[in-house]
Amino acid sequence: MIIGKTKRPRNVDTPRAAAILYGDWGTSKAYVIGLAFAVAGYASFWLIAAMCLLVGLVGLNYMTICRYYPNGGGVYASVRHRSEIISIVGAFLLIADYVVTAAISALSAFQYLGVAHPEIFAFLAILGIGGLNYFGPRHTGGLAFLVSVPTVIVVVLLGIFCIPHLHDALQNLKPMSGGFLTNWNGFVAVVLALSGVEAIANATSVMKLDPGSTEDKPSVAKTSTPAIAWVMVEVCLFTALLGLGMHALPGLEAHSGEVDAPGNPNVRDYMLRYMAQVFVGGQIGPIAGHLAAWIVSLVIGVLLLSAVNTAICDLIAISFLMSRDRELPNTFERLNHFGVPNAGLLVATIVPAVLVIAVRDVSGLADLYAVGVVGAIATNLGATSTDRTLDLKKWERGLMSCTFLVMTAIEISLFIDKPNALLFASSVLVVGLILRGLVTERAQKKALIPTPASQEHKPSVPPVSFAVPAYEASGPPMLCAVRGIGRTLDYAIKEAKETDRPLYVLFIREQPVMAPGDRKRKWFDDPEAAEIFSYAKEKGKGATILPAYAISDSPADTIVDIAATIGTSYLIVGAPQRSALVNLLRGNLIRNISAILPEDIHLLVYA
Repeated sequence: MIIGKTKRPRNVDTPRAAAILYGDWGTSKAYVIGLAFAVAGYASFWLIAAMCLLVGLVGLNYMTICRYYPNGGGVYASVRHRSEIISIVGAFLLIADYVVTAAISALSAFQYLGVAHPEIFAFLAILGIGGLNYFGPRHTGGLAFLVSVPTVIVVVLLGIFCIPHLHDALQNLKPMSGGFLTNWNGFVAVVLALSGVEAIANATSVMKLDPGSTEDKPSVAKTSTPAIAWVMVEVCLFTALLGLGMHALPGLEAHSGEVDAPGNPNVRDYMLRYMAQVFVGGQIGPIAGHLAAWIVSLVIGVLLLSAVNTAICDLIAISFLMSRDRELPNTFERLNHFGVPNAGLLVATIVPAVLVIAVRDVSGLADLYAVGVVGAIATNLGATSTDRTLDLKKWERGLMSCTFLVMTAIEISLFIDKPNALLFASSVLVVGLILRGLVTERAQKKALIPTPASQEHKPSVPPVSFAVPAYEASGPPMLCAVRGIGRTLDYAIKEAKETDRPLYVLFIREQPVMAPGDRKRKWFDDPEAAEIFSYAKEKGKGATILPAYAISDSPADTIVDIAATIGTSYLIVGAPQRSALVNLLRGNLIRNISAILPEDIHLLVYA
């Protein structure tokens, strides 16, 4: 029997890895600049500069984490070998962060687009994006890359238009006022959009291997390090530049958490749009200013909606993985026909949609946001910096320890000064631990139920023997990839008999993310696969029928990989039965296969 790969191929390169990170870090400037001005007025640049310094520190540390954890360096994966409880706490903090990320990104997107009642549009957008994810997660790295390119161009152009106004900005810049605690609280209030670094750490398991490394000894540093570095430099440089350029805007007034501009009230949540209108309009003309404001709104809005999709996908993935590890009820691992866990999808969609209606304000969501991401990053940094099994350099361990202390201090400040944030994070954590407790209790009760002796070693399905005939086949094997019993399988068996060739029958169980235990699963533990293989054995009497089973989140890549491994001459697949809409949302499997199939393997589509 052939056991296919149970993990997605390493096909994420540096640009796509950078796009995954930029989808979160890059969006921060869309709302953090206005929030900073609401907190400190014309002294807000100092808060923005401090935040950029923190982003740089976190980025440097996660370069190290990605290097030492090439199979997934997110808080749940990297901390689990140290302590299951700590990894679970970190995971639920990250879940809280992803929930708020989806809500704040959707709301901010429609703030930039300038629609009335943006919370209603954000609510509908989250539900719509969640509905699209019912058909399976797309390769968000490619989508994020396409969205990030125009965003970078727009940000760079806006930064260029800021440069002539820097003299006025420096004249308007004021020193920080108040004591250390006042300024510290202001800094904590603008610590936003750091969770993308956890997303890129989790993505190390699908990044391209460095030259000379292998799956047994993987290394992805040449993909992860430049990806983080590129985004880190862009975010730090242009957030600081735009934050300083904002001070050149005359007549801004901060009051009660809002920011008003002359003739434009409440510009806090779309400050970049207002800057484009003023700076471009002042140098080229009012029409160009309005056009620039519209372009900034559109590009930033689309990037923010892309961040919503990424957050929902991350929520689905982490809840599924925790369910496979028996940390959440098994409801979260039950998949629909498109390989998506419906329970995880419902939670990932409904909770942020309800949250955006309940809060309705970017500032209020920002208060909830930081607790989860800061806690998750602090947990990851603390566990990694104290892990003596890792051969960290002294400066790496020292820098990571110092950053851990800073992140811990921020988390404590958030707990003290942001009671709503504490309540929200605590609620997510309590609900999560209750669900884990129910799973543990059920497992303990199940263990106490005596198993009848006659069933102690009984397999889940009757074993099927696939003996290979003693005679020599007349040609190379064929491979038939099937979703179920049908005419495609019958045709393949008929061809195997007539041509006297071995036939591999391949069944792929599609899942959104792989858990370690999936690598050990066999086809006879999958009732659907067992039924297909039993039918093939009975129908194919007199022919060499061999089962091939795989669990994958990328069926096309897995099919091609197995076809190349067994040296097949013909790959037989059935014509897609899905509607045009589903093919548009999920991509056409046959087209994806043909794009990467070696030329010496013939693709036969049975219609």
